[in-house]
Amino acid sequence: MELRRRWSPLDLTMGSLFVAMMAIGANITSIVPFMVIGGVPITLQTFFAILAGLILGSRLGAMSMFTYMVLGLAGAPIFAQFKGGFSTLLSPTFGFIVSFIFIAYLAGKMAERKRSLPMYILASLMAMAVNYIFGTNWMYAAYVLWFDAPEGFTYKMAWYWMVFPLPKDIVLSVFAGVMAYRLEKSIVSKSAFRQQREIA
Repeated sequence: MELRRRWSPLDLTMGSLFVAMMAIGANITSIVPFMVIGGVPITLQTFFAILAGLILGSRLGAMSMFTYMVLGLAGAPIFAQFKGGFSTLLSPTFGFIVSFIFIAYLAGKMAERKRSLPMYILASLMAMAVNYIFGTNWMYAAYVLWFDAPEGFTYKMAWYWMVFPLPKDIVLSVFAGVMAYRLEKSIVSKSAFRQQREIA
């Protein structure tokens, strides 16, 4: 979407839709219990955050993720395990929630520079990497500084925990890039077809 114009009611509606999808993605295992594999919940937050940036654009995508975070901190039970409230700010995993704002902006900004399938996939994977780097370092700092760390907890252990969801997030990130690119191409094609019919 064009960044230099005011957001339309449709833009705001789409942004709100992604806030809702983030809430669903955070708690998808409550709706579909079999999406817990080996004790690891298959959440869809990173997937929807990347899609928000690619589909809504960098500014609106980031704003929708910021809105998701603020609503959760205000008490809406939209974080993982239906948690919410200001106390979640102290959670070791809150860094991942903060990172959703950055990754939506990054994915959107990269896609805005070049509208190609390779760029969409690259943007998705780069955004996922930021999600892991920011979130994991926040988690490590939280355990070291203000949260009760497991016995023998180390920086290496924090990253070891992230190995399990990594394959899932790589696959979903690539899928997000492909999905967003095909959706945009479909919209552009329909728009061009409509214009040709109006001219005819």
